[in-house]
Amino acid sequence: MLQITDRRPTSDCQGLSRRSFLRVGSLEMGAAGLAGLGLPGLLAQRAAVAASPGVLRDRAVVLLFLQGGPPHLEFFDPKPQAPVEIRSVTGEIQTRHPGIQFGGTFPRLAALADRFSIIRSYGSGNADHTYGRVVSGGEANAPSASAIYARVRGNTHPETGIPTNVLVLPEAVREGLKLQGNFETGALPTLTQAGTLGSDCVAFNPSGGGQLKQDMELRLSAERFGDRRSLLAGLDALRRQADRPGQMDAVSFYQQQAFEVITRGVAQAFDWQREDPATMARYDTTGLFSMDELTRWNDMRRASNLLGHQLLLARRLCEAGCGFVTVSDCGWDYHANGNSPKNMAGIYPMGGQVDHAVSAFVEDVIARGLEHKILLIVTGEMGRTPRLNGNGGRDHYGELTPLLLFGGGLTMGQVVGQSDNQAARATSEPYRPGNLVATILHSLFDVGRLRLEPNVPREILRQAEAHRPIASLGLE
Repeated sequence: MLQITDRRPTSDCQGLSRRSFLRVGSLEMGAAGLAGLGLPGLLAQRAAVAASPGVLRDRAVVLLFLQGGPPHLEFFDPKPQAPVEIRSVTGEIQTRHPGIQFGGTFPRLAALADRFSIIRSYGSGNADHTYGRVVSGGEANAPSASAIYARVRGNTHPETGIPTNVLVLPEAVREGLKLQGNFETGALPTLTQAGTLGSDCVAFNPSGGGQLKQDMELRLSAERFGDRRSLLAGLDALRRQADRPGQMDAVSFYQQQAFEVITRGVAQAFDWQREDPATMARYDTTGLFSMDELTRWNDMRRASNLLGHQLLLARRLCEAGCGFVTVSDCGWDYHANGNSPKNMAGIYPMGGQVDHAVSAFVEDVIARGLEHKILLIVTGEMGRTPRLNGNGGRDHYGELTPLLLFGGGLTMGQVVGQSDNQAARATSEPYRPGNLVATILHSLFDVGRLRLEPNVPREILRQAEAHRPIASLGLE
């Protein structure tokens, strides 16, 4: 017997009771089998209180968050004319834009520069390994943009049942992986924090934990469980049975949706290995370096070579109806103080991986015609000091931070803003996390219509309206 159960009477981020329980017995999924489901009623309840359709734009966000503090000079502002102790240690690569260079580990991204907006005057204003102010655009404990989306959209998609807010860690794409903990582990909860919106607006973490994870827990007898593959095979058999003529004729929309929750929305979207082998190969970053090369350093214990597969999973989730995917990539704290390699050596494998994975994602999204529906954002909690320290590393710095945007129907093929000749300060209008979060929220919602929603907390409106979106992206 397949069972989805919630053992605790909690409230979701719309204030609904989530004591629910779903059973599917012996693959008998006709009207009688579905009539007793508790989940259809729950889904109908959520649909009744979700934001009006006109509030939500047909877009999804993938936030690639580089934990540790990626160096802006080695990313998209290399300053080749600056003194050697300032300019990018990886050199520079010319993009398609005359006079615009990227850091030396990004040849594929440089070739795609006409597809991006690079924000050179963005700074997180943060110089510590905390993420709350960055992802909320304001106070340290305010709801993150991803939690706001879950609150407005509802934390499961009304048609597919897929979670609408997901956190993709390396552990989500390699079963049994157990990366070590460090400072990044402690700060991780702030990356998708829900603040006053409640714990059920926190991102669903498919690699373990989380309230929604418990709600979707699949229970099978030991003989039938086996491994994840046998479970997925069982779900496929369940779908084939339901596809027989007449099996689903007498069930309601929400009963059919409940069936989708377990057979399509959950099982298939999270199984990235269902992809065509050629697609998986294009994303694959596991051969770029050995994880053991980096994880021996304390500040890089959570570094991995799995970013390509993480972004592949993110694309699958967006296609299945997930509106906000946060992808965590760790290992970007380059003090060179004994906790990370000297002379910024970590930037070569990690930067090369970002180049490969992000370019594969961008090319795939374009090929699938999703460029106007998926907005990719690449950033971190801060940048790094313009001047190298005595060990050849860079320390914490919040004045400037790397920021790349792709897709989402926004204006691309440009560099927005400028920094001074040492990449120390913005010399044009400075942008901060409030502007970034406003950009995200205005991309996902019609904020004018959001004001008219009776069930939307005023706090969400304040976060959406407190700052202007970044200029020149077409959201003014």
